[in-house]
Amino acid sequence: MSNTGLDRRTRRRQETIEEILTAAIELMEAEGVASLSLSAVARQLGLQPPSIYQYFPSKMAIYDALFQRGAEFFRESRLAANAAAGTDDIRELDLIAITAFSRWCLENPVYSQLLFWRTIPGFEPSPEAYAPAQAALDDLRQHLQAGVDQGHLRPEAATEEGLALYTSITAGLVSQQLANEPDASFEDGRFVRLLPTVLDMFYQYYAPPRGTKT
Repeated sequence: MSNTGLDRRTRRRQETIEEILTAAIELMEAEGVASLSLSAVARQLGLQPPSIYQYFPSKMAIYDALFQRGAEFFRESRLAANAAAGTDDIRELDLIAITAFSRWCLENPVYSQLLFWRTIPGFEPSPEAYAPAQAALDDLRQHLQAGVDQGHLRPEAATEEGLALYTSITAGLVSQQLANEPDASFEDGRFVRLLPTVLDMFYQYYAPPRGTKT
């Protein structure tokens, strides 16, 4: 078979994989994240259920692929927001970053549940699927270290404890928003509007000693 034929088959296979993942997202939006079934995905696409196994050996494999895709989308959106910010002020960049994070979560609730909440019994992302999520954590760690280097934060802010606190207070607001006002827009959400407040709390908690740059 020619290379052109192989490329066409490879491209078509990837297109089918994307169609399966898109159908899975639509079903989870309608019926709940944990209710996904391979047969339902097949029906959505007009396929026979055994056909799905050519692309994904199990339902968990679909969750894994969606976890990776969601983590990639999330990281891309956050990096794009920072790149477009037009400022070097670390606290302004911080607010831009957590605003982008929260807005993305509200606009992509299925991905958010896969990435940030354990909604699928027995599901653990593979190392490959988790890699972009780990990269996003590394981005955040570097960001907090930049805050330390610029004198806005104490060194403890860039430790594992600081990272845990930062992610807990920001993701916690998103969790409250999705749990209590799932249909509210980012602009109208009464929990996510507290993002500047929790960011101030973080900076106050890790504020450098008096007399140093803040």
